[in-house]
Order: sequence, then structure tokens, then C-alpha cells
Amino acid sequence: MNNNLQTAFGNIDIYLFDQLLKGRFDACKKVIDVGCGAGRNIVYFLKNGYEVYGIDPNADAIASVKQLSQELQPGNPVENFMVAAAEQMSFDDASFDLAICSAVLHFAADPVHFDSMMRSIWRVLKPGGYLFARLASDIGIETLVKPVGNGRYLLPDGSVRFLVNEQMLVDYTEKLGGTLYEPIKTTNVSNMRCMTTWCIKKM
Repeated sequence: MNNNLQTAFGNIDIYLFDQLLKGRFDACKKVIDVGCGAGRNIVYFLKNGYEVYGIDPNADAIASVKQLSQELQPGNPVENFMVAAAEQMSFDDASFDLAICSAVLHFAADPVHFDSMMRSIWRVLKPGGYLFARLASDIGIETLVKPVGNGRYLLPDGSVRFLVNEQMLVDYTEKLGGTLYEPIKTTNVSNMRCMTTWCIKKM
């Protein structure tokens, strides 16, 4: 059974898997993974006939995800995957039904960079489209992180990340003209880091 799940879904983010189980994205047809890496979050979409796109600043990752796409859905053009940063997407406005952005936004250099990434992703989403984002936050470890400037913090695990908090996510949701389609949820990993799931629908 586990092998069948692995084949069907790959090494998918468990919280993205949760949204699939809820049928949240059943009506979506065109999907982009922003910061797709080698494609761990798009196996299900490729296997089930979605029109799948991906960007990543790492050329090796894009080469890997092109190969994955060819293996799982030969009809999905490899040109759909390209080397680019989140804030540099060249797609038309309102192009996608779903944007996935897992473990990317916390690499923002400062609040301006974070804002440019968010607005770029939001721009390419269709009205009624979904954003699924996972990013580092200070929620639950506020007293354990140390500011290093520009919205970035040293975490107990030794990494430096741009961190959000719950109010910032609520404010951004409103500012962008979106609505939460799932409550904001945070996973605390042994007080070493916290990862927050932020799910917005574009109105």
C-alpha cells in the first residue's frame, strides 16, 4: 500500500496532500510550482493530466523536473519548466488555477523582496485560483529566534530565514484581496524551526 502511495504522490508535502484529499484542487487545470526543485510536489498533478508548469532558479533542478515530466506525462511540454526566480515570472496575468510555493518565500532577502515574490505569484493566479504556500515563521518560537536585520532571523537550527508571523499573513491576505481557504497552521519542529501553511484563494 505504501509503495502505491509513493508512486501516486511522490514525496509530496503532507499539507499539500491534505488539500488533495479534501478535493480542494479537483477543478483546477493549470498548475505552477514556484520553486519546484526536482518536482516532489507535482508528481500527482503530472500523473493526473493537469497542465503543469514550474520555475526554479537552479538550472540542475529544472533539468531534473523536465525529465520527471517526460517520464510521467510525455504530453506536458518540457518548455513549461524554466529557470527563473519567483519575482521574475514572465507568464501572463491570470494564467494559473493553482500556485504551489513550498519552502521558497523564507529565502527573501528583505520585506521588499518578499513583497515582490508574493505579488508576482499573485499576478499569475486567476480569479478564484488557489495559492498553497509553506514558509518559515516565528509562530511559537518568538523568543528563540534572533533578528539579524531586514526581516531575517537566526533560527535555533542554525539557519537564517526571512520570517513571517500570523498577523503579517492575515494582513497580506487582506491586502492582496484574497481569503483564507484553510486556517493558518504551523508545525513546530522541536523548537528548532516552525513551518507555517498559508492557503489563500484569489477573489
